Amino acid sequence: MTDALKKSATLAAAGLVVAGALLAGCGESKATPMDDSYAGNSGETEKSQEEQSQSSGSDSSDSSSSDSAQDKSSGITSDKKDTGNYKDGDYSINGQYGPVGEDSIDVHLTIKDGNVENVEIVGHPFTTISKNHQDAFAKAINGVVDGKPLKDLKVDKVAGASWTSDAFNKALEIARQEASIQQ
Repeated sequence: MTDALKKSATLAAAGLVVAGALLAGCGESKATPMDDSYAGNSGETEKSQEEQSQSSGSDSSDSSSSDSAQDKSSGITSDKKDTGNYKDGDYSINGQYGPVGEDSIDVHLTIKDGNVENVEIVGHPFTTISKNHQDAFAKAINGVVDGKPLKDLKVDKVAGASWTSDAFNKALEIARQEASIQQ
């Protein structure tokens, strides 16, 4: 092997290491309660969110926190702890995902007696491929989670949508924290 070839191979390997380090955080899912100031692309206007929170009953009026702090390391946003004991109500969380967080889903959960009663997914895709995955996920998710206990609920790839499923799992983590009855 010539010196020039060795040098090229060494530089190529170093470039791959640097590229891997720079891209290591890409593609991580994160979730945020939708009435949080960090909610991102929730698909709703601030006014419609205010109207929704004012018109909701006392069960869901404090179902999510407007003073949540963001944990930058995990992408999870909530200042509450998961106690395993959940308050009935409706919870809305925005989950972002994709290589640079360009896709998102709004997850609307109804919790009753500690179980998931209903899930509604509103997708905000960046590409046609993302739209297809989000639509398939939205159609299939109720068959997977309805009637299941919220505690420790986690889905695998649903309808072939792995990143959407990851964002949904992050949203479930936030829902558990937001629905938890604090001691």
